[in-house]
Amino acid sequence: MTIAPDAPTRSIDGVELTKKEVEWSFPPVFDNVEDERRHRKEKLAGALRIFGRLGFAEGVAGHITVRDPEFPDLFWVNPLGLSFRHMTVSDLILVDHHGDIVYGRRPVNRAAFVIHSAIHEARPDVIAAAHSHSVHGKAWSSLGRSLDPITQDACYFYEDHVVISEQGGAVVFDVDAGKELASKFVGVRAAIHQNHGIFTSGQTVDEAAFLFISMERTCQAQILAESVGTPKLIPHESAKYTRENAGNSIVSWLHFQPLWQEICRTDPDLFD
Repeated sequence: MTIAPDAPTRSIDGVELTKKEVEWSFPPVFDNVEDERRHRKEKLAGALRIFGRLGFAEGVAGHITVRDPEFPDLFWVNPLGLSFRHMTVSDLILVDHHGDIVYGRRPVNRAAFVIHSAIHEARPDVIAAAHSHSVHGKAWSSLGRSLDPITQDACYFYEDHVVISEQGGAVVFDVDAGKELASKFVGVRAAIHQNHGIFTSGQTVDEAAFLFISMERTCQAQILAESVGTPKLIPHESAKYTRENAGNSIVSWLHFQPLWQEICRTDPDLFD
């Protein structure tokens, strides 16, 4: 019996080409609330800048919120009248469920307070929430329809979003109106508010922001598809499988990381 000689060692730049342990990325875990608070605020400022870069800003409309890790009845939000593109950590304000500003001196958008505070109060599982007056989200919301599973990305929202007609089209300034809206946003991560736009939520700013971006593009894709024909639907089991494996919270967080890396490189002043 002939014994084959050992395979020659292969290397690149002095690194031996052997099977390596893969270093996976996951949402960070913190030892103290101060570090976690700073991290959440950095992600919030960065996500707002990304929204601005993607053209989601319109005047003073739109907001992203994140719950404070130490005081869960309070949430951080962008102040009224500051550009998404210039948002910094120090610009963010902390607001309670009554709309009172407890940290910071700038005013809060009352619509942001009324809707987001109602969502954060009604949904302890929601850490972050996002909304803006993005073009395709607004256009699709006017139809009062849920999104169909016509693409792989659309499956992220399959049976995980709801259409809310209450208060649709009206500026939500009344507290009870916000609570009514929040009462319909149950058991799902995203909502289409009829004649208004889209809302997304998540366990992290990363998840809520990515889902908003993806939902906006999903609205765009369905509008485009329906403008030329009748889209074929992905079967139920395939759509559900895709949502569970490609659209879950961890994967949604991961999808946001390239956008985060880019904004950190191009906009380091967001950390100010």
